[in-house]
Amino acid sequence: MGTTPTPSGRPSRRQILGAAAGLAAAGAVGGYAWHRSRSGAPDSDFSVPTGGFRFERSTAPARTVVRAADGRALATFTDGARTALLAGPTRTWSEPRTTGAVVHSDAWVRLMGGAWTQGKERTAWFREWFPKVLADRSPDAIAVAFQYGDGADDRHTAAGLRYAGKAHFGPLVPGQSPTSFHYRDEKSDFYDYLGTPWTFPDGTRRHPEKERYGDVDCSGFMRLVWGYRMGYPMHATNSPGIGLPRRAYAIASRAPGVLLIPNTGQRPADIGLLLPGDLVFFAIDIGRPHGIDHCGMYLGPDIDGHPRFYSSRSRANGPTMGDLAGRATLDGHGFYAQGLRMARRL
Repeated sequence: MGTTPTPSGRPSRRQILGAAAGLAAAGAVGGYAWHRSRSGAPDSDFSVPTGGFRFERSTAPARTVVRAADGRALATFTDGARTALLAGPTRTWSEPRTTGAVVHSDAWVRLMGGAWTQGKERTAWFREWFPKVLADRSPDAIAVAFQYGDGADDRHTAAGLRYAGKAHFGPLVPGQSPTSFHYRDEKSDFYDYLGTPWTFPDGTRRHPEKERYGDVDCSGFMRLVWGYRMGYPMHATNSPGIGLPRRAYAIASRAPGVLLIPNTGQRPADIGLLLPGDLVFFAIDIGRPHGIDHCGMYLGPDIDGHPRFYSSRSRANGPTMGDLAGRATLDGHGFYAQGLRMARRL
C-alpha cells in the first residue's frame, strides 16, 4: 500500500508495517491518471471470478499459486516474501525517448502486511483480503515506479511536499564524459528526492542535500518505491538490519525476502524464476569492491519476448526502461544481460 509522509519525516507505523492493497488517496489518483494518459487505460480483459479458488503448491521457490475455477492463474504468493503477484487488466508500459520497446502485462504487484507462509490461504484474513485486492485498481508497485519516469506529473501531499514526479539520477560530475557511468553522481537516496529529513526506526536521522533534490540513484529509487511509497521497512546503513539497506550490493545480499538467484560471479544460466516486481542486480562497473553495483525492478517480457527491467540510470538521468548505455534486457549479449548476477523477491 502506498503511503504519504508524516510531517516530521519519521515513518509512521503504517509505513513500517506496510499494508495489503491500495495506495494513499493522493498517490492513487495522481499516478493512475498519468499512466492512463501516457499508455492507455488498462484493457477490460479481466474479470474477478465470483466462484471458488483452487490453491496449488509449487517448489523452487516454495510458493502458493491461486487459480480460478476455470484454471486461470490469479496470484502467486512466495513463502518468505511479502510481494503478491496478482492478475489484473492488461497495462502497457513504454518510454519512446529511450526505446521502441513496449511491455504489455497483466501483472499487478502489491505488498502484503507480512511474509507469506504455507496455509495462509485458510485464514479469515485471506478470505476477506484476497477478493478485494484482486479487484483493486489503484496503482501497484509497478505503476508507482512509473510515477517517477518520463512525463510523470508532479504530485504533492496536502502539506505541499512533492512525493512523485519525474526523477533524475544525480548531479553532474565535473570532467566526466556523457558516455561515462560516472557522468552523474550517485549517493542520492529517497529523502534527497523528497527534500526532507528522514528518521529511520533505529533513530538515525538523515538530511537531504540541496543539490540532490529530485534525484535518486538506482538503490535510492528502489527505496523510494518499495520503502517510502509501498511501506517496506528501511534502515540507514549497509549492515544487516530491519528491511532494505542503502546500497545495491547490500539489498542484494541482506534484504529480507527470498533470494531467487545467488551470485556465482557469472551471468545466471536460467532466469525463468523471475516474476514482475522482482529485484534484479548487476555487476557492470569493473573494479567496484562489492561487485554488485546496480539494481532495478523486473517488468516482464516486452512485445518481442525480451525480459526487460526498470531502474534509475546515469545516462538516462533517472528511472528508465530504455536502452541508453546498453539494452535494458536480461537476455542476449547486451551490457546489462552480461552483467546480471542476482535476483531477489521482497
